[in-house]
Amino acid sequence: MKILVTGGAGFIGSAVVRQLINETSAQVVNVDSLTYAGNLDNIADASDSPRYAFEKVDVCDAAALREVFAEHRPDAVMHLAAESHVDRSIDGPRATIETNVLGTFTLLEAARAHWQELQGDDRAAFRFHHVSTDEVFGSLGAEGAFSETSPYQPNSPYAASKAGADHLVRAWRETYGLPVVLSNCSNNYGPFQHPEKLIPLLITRALAGEPLPIYGTGRNVRDWLYVEDHARALRLVLEKGRVGESYNIGGNEERTNLQVAEALCGILDELLPESPHRPHANLISLVTDRPGHDLRYAIDAAKVSAELGWRPRETFATGLRKTVEWYLANQDWRARALAGAGAGERLGLGAAQAGS
Repeated sequence: MKILVTGGAGFIGSAVVRQLINETSAQVVNVDSLTYAGNLDNIADASDSPRYAFEKVDVCDAAALREVFAEHRPDAVMHLAAESHVDRSIDGPRATIETNVLGTFTLLEAARAHWQELQGDDRAAFRFHHVSTDEVFGSLGAEGAFSETSPYQPNSPYAASKAGADHLVRAWRETYGLPVVLSNCSNNYGPFQHPEKLIPLLITRALAGEPLPIYGTGRNVRDWLYVEDHARALRLVLEKGRVGESYNIGGNEERTNLQVAEALCGILDELLPESPHRPHANLISLVTDRPGHDLRYAIDAAKVSAELGWRPRETFATGLRKTVEWYLANQDWRARALAGAGAGERLGLGAAQAGS
C-alpha cells in the first residue's frame, strides 16, 4: 500500500510517517512545504527507508500536486498539512485560511482526479483521510464532551478554517462520491512538537529560568492526547474506518492549563535536582488572555474505541514524563526549532494588520 501523507514533516504528521515506516510495510510519500513548523529532522529515522519518498510541495499548488499524484499513484491520502497554531491564526488569518481551506480544496481536487482514473479494486480501496481538530466544535461548559454529531461552532480563525475544510471534505463525498473518512482530535503533545506550543514552550522557558506564561486565569481545560497514540488511531481510521464517517479521538485526560504547568514543573524539579530554578512552579505567570479563548474541550472517543478497537496507551502522567525526558535529551533539536520564525515570541494578541 502506498500512502500520501501531507504535512508529514510536522508534529503529528511526522509521528504518522515514523510509525508507517517503522511498524508497517506501507510505502510513504511525504508532501510538505517545510514552513516554520515543518522539520525534516522529525523524520530522520524514517527517511533512509527505500519505502519513503519526500516531495517539497505546497498543498495550494495544484499543478505540483497533479505531478505528485501522477508520479506516485497513491492508494490513500492522509491529509495533515495545516496552519495549526491558534495564536498565529489570530495575528495572520490569511495564511491560515489559504492553507487550511484553499489547500484542502486543491488537494481534494487532485485526489478526486486521481481516484476517477483508478479502476476496479484500486478504485474501491482508495481512501482520503482528513485529519481535523476538536476546536471546530467551539467551547464546552463545565460538563459534557464533543461527539461526532456535535454542532460546529468555531471561535477562532484557525477553528473556522478547519471547520471549513471539514465541510469541503464531506461535500466532496456527497457530491462526487470521493471515499473519505474524517477524524477530529483533542490537544496533542509529545516529542518533536514545535516550541511555540504550550508544553514545549513551558519546558524551554523553565530551563532558562524565564516566566512560564499561562493565559488568563489558567482555568481553560483541554483533553490531552499523546501524539504516538493519536498516530495509531489515525492509522486505524484509514485502514478500517467506514467511508463517509468521522471519528473523534481524545485521550480522556482533561487538565487545566495551570495543572499542566504545575505537573510539568514537578517533573523538571525531579529530573533536574541541581537546577537553580527549582521549584520551577515559582516561574508560573498569568498573562493577558488571547481573544476568543475557548474555555473547555473534551472528546467522547467511544465510537473509535467501539468500532476500531483503539484506546490510548499513555496516561497524561506517563506521556508528559516521556515528553519532558525527550526534550531534555534532544536539546540540539529544540535549539534548531527555536531558530524558526516567531518561536518564543508572544503571539495571538491580534497585533498584525487587518487582512494579513
